[in-house]
Amino acid sequence: MITQNSVKQESAIETPKVSVCDIMKNNTSMMIHKMETEVPTYMQLYSDLYTKYLEMFDDLFGTCYISEKQFFDKLGLDQITLKTINNFWKTMSENYNTQIDISTNFLKSYVQIRISAIESYEEYMKILMDSYSKTLFEINKFTKFSNVNKDN
Repeated sequence: MITQNSVKQESAIETPKVSVCDIMKNNTSMMIHKMETEVPTYMQLYSDLYTKYLEMFDDLFGTCYISEKQFFDKLGLDQITLKTINNFWKTMSENYNTQIDISTNFLKSYVQIRISAIESYEEYMKILMDSYSKTLFEINKFTKFSNVNKDN
């Protein structure tokens, strides 16, 4: 049986007040922090993936040397042809490396632009919130003034 005394005691225990800003800030911060804590895991996973690629290609080309001795040497490919093929693949590799550099630089620029946009947005929101706060202050001042006049 619930007595009035126990109900009064429960209502006397105040729960902390939460604002809309607290709700949005805390939940947003929690999600971004979670994403940030996962970055090392993502980096390790990609590192493991590329390590596996390197191991696989090292094994594959190790096998290639054996095959070359058994098959390609018997074809009698001359060194000029092999050097031409080598130059072609060097050019392709250099092009690929250039593309990696371009992609990396693009990502750096993209992130810097986003950071700059966030900073600009933050400044804009500070100005907006300051204006909003001043407007609410004036409304509250007017409301208090109106309530004082009603009492008289």
